[in-house]
Amino acid sequence: MPEFFQVTPLETLFAYMTRFAVMDTEKIPLPSANGRIIAENVAPAGDYPDFNRATMDGYAVKAEATFGASEANPVYLTLTGNIAMGDAPTAAIGPEETMAISTGGMLPKGANGVVMREYVTHIDDTTIEIVRSLAPWANVIAAGEDMKAGETIIAAGTRLRPQESGTLAALGRKQITAYKQPGIGIISTGDEILPIEAEPGPGQIRDINTYTLSAMAENGGGIVRSYGIIPDDAEQLKAACHQALAEVDMLLISGGSSVGTRDITIEAISALPDAEILVHGIPLSPGKPTILARSGAMPIWGLPGQVTSAMIVFDRVVRRFIEYLAGLDVTGKNPEIRVPARLTRNLNSTPGRTDYIRTRLIPNDNGYAAEPILGKSGLIQTMIKADGLIEIDMHTEGLEKGSQVGVILFK
Repeated sequence: MPEFFQVTPLETLFAYMTRFAVMDTEKIPLPSANGRIIAENVAPAGDYPDFNRATMDGYAVKAEATFGASEANPVYLTLTGNIAMGDAPTAAIGPEETMAISTGGMLPKGANGVVMREYVTHIDDTTIEIVRSLAPWANVIAAGEDMKAGETIIAAGTRLRPQESGTLAALGRKQITAYKQPGIGIISTGDEILPIEAEPGPGQIRDINTYTLSAMAENGGGIVRSYGIIPDDAEQLKAACHQALAEVDMLLISGGSSVGTRDITIEAISALPDAEILVHGIPLSPGKPTILARSGAMPIWGLPGQVTSAMIVFDRVVRRFIEYLAGLDVTGKNPEIRVPARLTRNLNSTPGRTDYIRTRLIPNDNGYAAEPILGKSGLIQTMIKADGLIEIDMHTEGLEKGSQVGVILFK
């Protein structure tokens, strides 16, 4: 067993990620794809759109025919027809001709722009007057302007958002190949932990971690299975871990990773088949007493019992492992949103560890102020008040009031 709190650098911890297998794939219907990780590159078979398309109501013209048009010097064109929505024009237009067209309509051959209706006056049934010149391809989406044939539009390993779903619909994709969602098992440990419907007695608290970690795991792309509350009993914890091993793809055990109860968690994990403790202690505050282990190909986490510590470790470390298992391309990308803000007070830090400070963003005339929310790691209300975290790296001895920081927004 490694020495307790012989902390492992985060770079080494993240390097362990590739020792675990990404989930298998499955076919899913497009309406169920939002938020899923696509497992295939998507490229259109042909250009999209495959025709020149009007972006507003007006008149299809050859743009060069309008050059120099103004109210003092209007241009007159012959109206030869009307292009109905969804119909292909049956004739081309000449340089001095035009056709009425609606938004989304297909431009006739010879046209390379659409004059807006407000710049047009009907002189009679077959003649219009144009008082504004038009640049070529104005108010038009040209064929292939949106997507080119064979060009990868959505890469494997991308989390699908509404815009990707809309793109797939535009390409006629009724179903996609996606990575399966990893099953995330959650165990809360501790003699003092009670179900949320129970009335706590002296020294007892309701189970918070199951609910916070479940919500965070679901946001990360996992499907959660709770294994309930296990007292500080090695045999009961072993039994729960063995059950989870057969049913989920990752296991989170909150509590039992700090001095006094750590041996129970270590004993339970070590009793699993092909078990190995990879990390026991990380240079993170809060969250130093964190365990990463494996049983065969399944990652197992021992998270701090204090709710804020567990949530911050999940946010900074565990979420990335879940996203990796779920197929998300986490290499070379920084999906964090960091909002620049000015610090409202001095912050102390201990060199040799990375500190994460809960922070509220306050709008002001210059952007945002960053107000630290200070409090012990068992106070969940500090997380409610916070919009995100300030990171103080392990080589910094604190931050001064007024310095600019990047507030990492909670997901």
